[in-house]
Amino acid sequence: MQVLKALGGCGVALIALSGCAALPSYPVREGAADSRPYSKPPALPVTSPREIDWRTPDPQTILIIDTNRGQIIVELVPQAAPEHVARIVALTRKGVYDKRTFFRVIDRFMAQTGDPLNTGEGQTDLPNLKAEFNFRRDPSTAFTPVSAPQGLEEGLIASLPVVSQDISYRTMTSDGKVAAWGTYCPGVVGMARDENPDSANSQFFLMRQAYPSLDKRYTAFGRVVSGLEAVRAIKAGEPVTAPQDIMSRVRVLSDIPAADRPTVRLIDPAGPWFKAHLAAVRTNKGADFSVCDLDLPALIG
Repeated sequence: MQVLKALGGCGVALIALSGCAALPSYPVREGAADSRPYSKPPALPVTSPREIDWRTPDPQTILIIDTNRGQIIVELVPQAAPEHVARIVALTRKGVYDKRTFFRVIDRFMAQTGDPLNTGEGQTDLPNLKAEFNFRRDPSTAFTPVSAPQGLEEGLIASLPVVSQDISYRTMTSDGKVAAWGTYCPGVVGMARDENPDSANSQFFLMRQAYPSLDKRYTAFGRVVSGLEAVRAIKAGEPVTAPQDIMSRVRVLSDIPAADRPTVRLIDPAGPWFKAHLAAVRTNKGADFSVCDLDLPALIG
């Protein structure tokens, strides 16, 4: 287990030492950093999406994050973590995330931000959130399955990659639903916390690469749908040395005046393009296929 280094002179390994303020714990990664360059799988023979293949997301679930590395657009998925999504939206509307730095960034892992102190030691005056590591789904949930590994189902809810118990297990549960959770593919956004599962407050992280060992340990509440290259360009460090990269402004799409509001259209997992893309990727990857292998195009205008 990687030992974390506290800012301000207090050493921690997921537990604050005596005399030090409790620190938000960061996602902990086992093993050394992987320095291999990013690469994409071979091109697949799928035609370009048509009008029928796109969906227009609810503008209240889209975050527009302006950074010095470029614009990052995140789709929030309240079906997976309603309280965390509500918190992110509320803090965004208060301006809490404007001028927040990326203070801890690990290549091929994640970039962390959202601390009002820009140090990793801060949080807002709002109460901490209870963990939403899992959620419940039933046949009415808008879930698009893509694979079924050993009694589980992998799929998408909006843009969020999700792992779930097989829906057939609902016949054995008291509420007629099964457990599901967001899985940490590239671009997935999760909430930081300390060693108490119910301690998330304002800090969050954006995945630069897949890391499924975070599943069911940190609440996943959304995904980068545009700007993953900007996330991967953020300056790395533990902590990041000055000058740190910054979120200059964060807005909810619905709050932007109509004349200035960008249009955001995302690929529809229920559409024919996605079905052809899924078939091509599964053929290309074979037994190694996972939901993290799927690309989800976006149209930003």
